[in-house]
Amino acid sequence: MVNRFRALFYLIMALALPHIAYSLPPMQLFIELTPTGGVLRPPAGVYSGPVVIERRMTIDGGGDVTIDGGGDGTVVHVKADGSIIRGMKIINSGDSHDRLDSGLLLEANGVSIEDNVFADVLFGINLRKAFDNRILGNQISSKGESPSLRGEGLRLWYSSDNLIEKNSIVNVRDVLLINSPGNRIRENRILHSRMGMELVFSPGNKIVANQIGWNTKGIVGIYSDDLQIRANRFFHMRELTGAAVAIKESSQVVIADNEILHCAIGLTVNAPVHPENILYLENNHIAYNDVAMYFYGEKGGHVIHGNRFESNLLTVAVSAPTSALANDWTGNHWDDYAGFDLNADGIGDTPHNVYLYSDRVWMERPMTRFFRGSSILELIDFIEMLAPFSKPELILGDPAPLM
Repeated sequence: MVNRFRALFYLIMALALPHIAYSLPPMQLFIELTPTGGVLRPPAGVYSGPVVIERRMTIDGGGDVTIDGGGDGTVVHVKADGSIIRGMKIINSGDSHDRLDSGLLLEANGVSIEDNVFADVLFGINLRKAFDNRILGNQISSKGESPSLRGEGLRLWYSSDNLIEKNSIVNVRDVLLINSPGNRIRENRILHSRMGMELVFSPGNKIVANQIGWNTKGIVGIYSDDLQIRANRFFHMRELTGAAVAIKESSQVVIADNEILHCAIGLTVNAPVHPENILYLENNHIAYNDVAMYFYGEKGGHVIHGNRFESNLLTVAVSAPTSALANDWTGNHWDDYAGFDLNADGIGDTPHNVYLYSDRVWMERPMTRFFRGSSILELIDFIEMLAPFSKPELILGDPAPLM
């Protein structure tokens, strides 16, 4: 009975005040008339928001239905467990960062958000204490020209065990997970944004087979243990301090089978504070970057096996000569390895050692980075290797380099 009165109220308002409040028919009216567990398929067209869904239902727009938030607040707010939002175009949210104005705010469990388009919204999809949901095949973009002034395309806050798959997230600020463990993030495209993905106090997330490119940074993990970062493709992140993958104070992180191509820095990682705070870097292809890997801190301890380093301006940069020395380097392919394989077993007969030469110049003076690869620095490299002014320090040694 209450729902009927509410629906009647919306209908009266739509008929009586179209020029003031509802120049578009209100989608909330159709929602109030849909029974619990029912399926709503509105006629094709544009409807006004905001919309609040408090009972389980399916809303299927078939790709022909638009909800316009009118530039104020959040457009769609889902509170009902088990609901499905499919085939809608959700546009024109408010622009308040304080209120987190979003295309869709999800505060429910077991919900499917599928094949929707979110455009001209500040935040795209905002999950707040939401569990076991499915975010599939959506297209998300944010308001604003400057990446730092946009909202997150996807934001998870205290939200766990969600599946985020095959979404296209373009021209947003970040994808952000805060205190959100155990999510599966796979086969998404995250492009032309500030930070592809940032995880803060969010352990146990699995990030697989995503395309992340043309951002300032790729994936940043902070205080997030047990991350699985596998089979992703990182490319064209060229900002001076940008890194395809950056890990800080996070233990037991696995970075495996990824492609990291044409970035300023491929991987940035701090030295482990405790022996168990190590990173596993395995079977990655890291190529055409200014710096393939940058380690900072006093000592290493990470496991780095089976990776392929090709055509990077600098393979390893360190904040101190010992930062990478204690890592477990075994079985990597180095394109500048100068040894032989006389017994044809596929492993170099001598270790691959990397020493600290003039590369320190442009690491300590970033302005000289402009000249990296130029004839003058190549000459300095050659002279220092031919007749070093002082004994160069060993950065790393791989006892079994792949040929």
